Amino acid sequence: MRVSYETMYREFVRVLLKRGFTKKKAELSARLYADASRDGVYTHGLNRFPKFMASIDNGCVDIQAEPVQKESFGFFERYDGRRGPGNLNAYTCMERAIRLAKENAIGCVALSNTNHWMRPGNYGLMAAEENCIGILWTNTVPNMPPWGGRDARLGNNPVVLAIPHGDTPVLVDVAMSMFSYGKLESYARMGKELPVDGGYNREQQITKNAAEILETHQCIPIGYWKGSGLSLALDLIAATLAGGCTSRMVGELPGETALSQVFIAISLDSFGDKETLLANIHATLQDMKTSAPVAEGHPVHYPGENMMRTRKENMGKGIPVDEGVWQKILEM
Repeated sequence: MRVSYETMYREFVRVLLKRGFTKKKAELSARLYADASRDGVYTHGLNRFPKFMASIDNGCVDIQAEPVQKESFGFFERYDGRRGPGNLNAYTCMERAIRLAKENAIGCVALSNTNHWMRPGNYGLMAAEENCIGILWTNTVPNMPPWGGRDARLGNNPVVLAIPHGDTPVLVDVAMSMFSYGKLESYARMGKELPVDGGYNREQQITKNAAEILETHQCIPIGYWKGSGLSLALDLIAATLAGGCTSRMVGELPGETALSQVFIAISLDSFGDKETLLANIHATLQDMKTSAPVAEGHPVHYPGENMMRTRKENMGKGIPVDEGVWQKILEM
């Protein structure tokens, strides 16, 4: 089943207005959700929307709250998200980091006390559209065991790297687990096996069964011990820069809230050799694409390249939706 972008956007706005959002906030939040599904990140677009409503109902999200600046250190600023809507807090902080980068070549905003930011690639694209490199990450509730352990002590702490490249920027948007929990839920809902091993079941056997991994919360870190180390480092740096909670501290709360996040923008417009830098980016991407494919008919792509193809297809044909999730939203 496919739904047009405008229809999806209007339904999101309708529900958010009904929940008490101002028109401005409802329209921005709805756009961020619809953009995620438009670009093929269905797990953090339409499919995540009902969870967002639940987080409002259970008190994790204060829809009236807006981020406030706590401290300023030149090109680096700290903000308190006041447990407001995570996607709106993240949008505000990425926007501020970009403005600081335009003034200082680099801008960094660290955000404490916020909520799930939904699809983080949205904020990386904001930077790329302003000819900035974007680097951003978050911590999460503990949902991944450290390498060699069984109990979830780390977050899967997603990170985004965005690099300007015309209308097809490089966009790396990854969790520190082999699969995000949104992706695991999607595979479990469809009853499909993961393409590669994603975690452990109750018998401590490695498995491609998403439902079993959701039951144990024993997902595999990317790169095994390397991803485990990266997750810990990202958590500690985010919490330190933001003056906020680590994943351990988030895990002691009733729900996943009071997260710490970092938003960095670096303006290429500040550099006199900007055109040379952009040409080098393009040449490197083209060179990578000449790599002989392992499977015939499946050429090599750089991160973000297929996203633009998906966007074009979904804007033309409509966005694929899970009919059950779509019906839930229509009934809200």
